[in-house]
Amino acid sequence: MRIAELEQRTGINRHTLRYYEKEGLLLEVVRGENNYRDYPEKAVERVAMVSQLKDLGFSLREIRDLLNALRSDSIDCAQGARLMAEKKQAVDQRIRELRQVSRMLGAEQQRLEASAEAQRLRGDCSV
Repeated sequence: MRIAELEQRTGINRHTLRYYEKEGLLLEVVRGENNYRDYPEKAVERVAMVSQLKDLGFSLREIRDLLNALRSDSIDCAQGARLMAEKKQAVDQRIRELRQVSRMLGAEQQRLEASAEAQRLRGDCSV
């Protein structure tokens, strides 16, 4: 498939796809005689995996290392489990931080709503 189709099917723009290729995340790409990139069907799955791993906080280097290990069958279950545990711990920490921010925003929202109601009752609508 051409890059336009891969872009449409994955929602990832062509510049990012080319960058992923340059960074060794999409090794399955071949070039035709016309020098156009030809992406295999597997590229859709690969791009989705890269996007998900990025969203989970993996760096591109970590993703490349993981993909290379999977391609060569050089990663064992214990290594994979450790890597996933480390990333899960980072994600869990981020969730805790986001919950703390959410509580703070909720408290500030309540304070502002109470202040707005008090102003409305006094007839004072100035800020």
